Amino acid sequence: MSPTWQELVADKRQRQQATIPKEWIISVPAADVLDVTKVPEECGLLSVKELEITGVNDVDYLLKKLANREWSAVEVTTAFYKRAIVAHQVVNCLTEIFIERALERAAWLDEQLKTTGKPVGPLHGLPISLKDQISIKGLETIMGYVSWIGKYAERDAALTEVLYECGAIPFVRTNVPQTLMWPETYNAVFGRTVNPRNRTLTCGGSSGGEGALIAMGGSVLGVGSDLGGSVRIPAAMNGLYALRPSYNRVPYQGCVNSLEGQDSLPSVLGPLSVSLSGIKAFMQGILSRKPWFKDPVAIRKPWDESEYQLAEHGGGKKLCIGILWDDGVIVPQPPVIRALEMTKKALIAAGHEVVDWKQYKHAEIYEVTKVIWTAAGLEDYEAVVAATGEPILSSMEEAVDLPGEGIYLASEGISAYQLWQVQKKKLDLRKEYLDYWQKSIEITTTGRPVDAIISPVAPYPPPPHGKNRSAGRTVQYTMIWNCLDYTACVFPVTKVDPILDQPKPAHEFLSDADKDVWQLYNPETFKNAPVSLQLVGRTLEEEAVIAMTEMVDAALKQSKL
Repeated sequence: MSPTWQELVADKRQRQQATIPKEWIISVPAADVLDVTKVPEECGLLSVKELEITGVNDVDYLLKKLANREWSAVEVTTAFYKRAIVAHQVVNCLTEIFIERALERAAWLDEQLKTTGKPVGPLHGLPISLKDQISIKGLETIMGYVSWIGKYAERDAALTEVLYECGAIPFVRTNVPQTLMWPETYNAVFGRTVNPRNRTLTCGGSSGGEGALIAMGGSVLGVGSDLGGSVRIPAAMNGLYALRPSYNRVPYQGCVNSLEGQDSLPSVLGPLSVSLSGIKAFMQGILSRKPWFKDPVAIRKPWDESEYQLAEHGGGKKLCIGILWDDGVIVPQPPVIRALEMTKKALIAAGHEVVDWKQYKHAEIYEVTKVIWTAAGLEDYEAVVAATGEPILSSMEEAVDLPGEGIYLASEGISAYQLWQVQKKKLDLRKEYLDYWQKSIEITTTGRPVDAIISPVAPYPPPPHGKNRSAGRTVQYTMIWNCLDYTACVFPVTKVDPILDQPKPAHEFLSDADKDVWQLYNPETFKNAPVSLQLVGRTLEEEAVIAMTEMVDAALKQSKL
């Protein structure tokens, strides 16, 4: 008799626990301790040097220490492993733990550097965490599905191969929601991942394990995937930096996924990091290894330094940034509005121009996106869960099979012809938005259209678990750019302040979702939660978007002095 899905889960959890060294198990804070970000420093497991290593908030600095042999790859990997294991015990962020393999690679890298005097690659010795979707040969890639327990990868994903060539050390994999189609992180196999700054709040999704781990200092650079916001939402809700590149700029081949074969609106891989230097180092490193020779659809475009120097944006001397205050469907909550106001003020003080960006057909673009996602109805998910009979989650509440709403599931699919019409409309809308952006030259003083847009990442800070009952509330502000294929970079701005972020009076609601979001807000509920924004550029403008985000980030930091 085959084991039940519950028995498969119990066995997997037991095997995962066995990978944690007993001497690394700590005394976990009580459930009423909400902010657990200081646990790694206070638990007594990490040495003073290990705390110094894992406390680094600039990836370039860490890479230089490794390249100069001031810190060995073995000691850096060990330090981050210990901190990642501590993080896991308080926020439940990891899926695969493979200490021996990672340390063996670290030792090899140390020997290569000692022997040759040269780093193996641009990411030499850097431990990198990966979303439980990016295949590593010999490891299970479960992606929140009980049915994928026991399925071991026969080869590395293209990105894993490239990371090895760059000298990086993949060292943990991180938790996701079942199907990936959620802005929260919960599944029947590994359970819920929570927000380190307030464990009653979500860490976001679907790359939620990455967001929580990096926020705990258990990694400085990780990789997630983004179909409708799944890199940017966890980054925003954990106060991190992250990049959503355009389609196929980063190699995706060999990863597991939901909705495979749907290539009208592809998922993309992108980095999350404690610093913008980590975002830049990742993109430069990956592109330096010509990933288009590993992935047949990866775009043949090396890192373009002239774009990073903002050659098409006046050299960055004076940018014109559009601020999207709302999308015409949901008005953001007070902390998000304050973040937009802070950013506008900082940009003007730094000598840049700021204009209001009026939404253009966002509701239509949302609808087209949803139809593409749900074109096959439940077929994709049902085909996977059939192997074990596990339930398809319809809520991010605690019970596995609790009925609810929010995930983009359709009871019936549509025909191929109907899908073609939607895809045609998507292309028409992309052309219209391009023209709309070009026309913005009429409202700038730079002689150029708006250089970039600054937008909310979500209409609210990280909400309580299960409160993203309509997934669209969170992903609308992100999925718009997926459909248009615009590059977007997340940056932290502030934290919720109950005094500064008082509730606003009821307004004329734009939609039912708008009313729900207004009613959800209570400053005490969101206290201490990160508030972030995203800078949006054009298609394949990764270099320019990183550079412009650096300028915005610097302006914000200067304004706080």
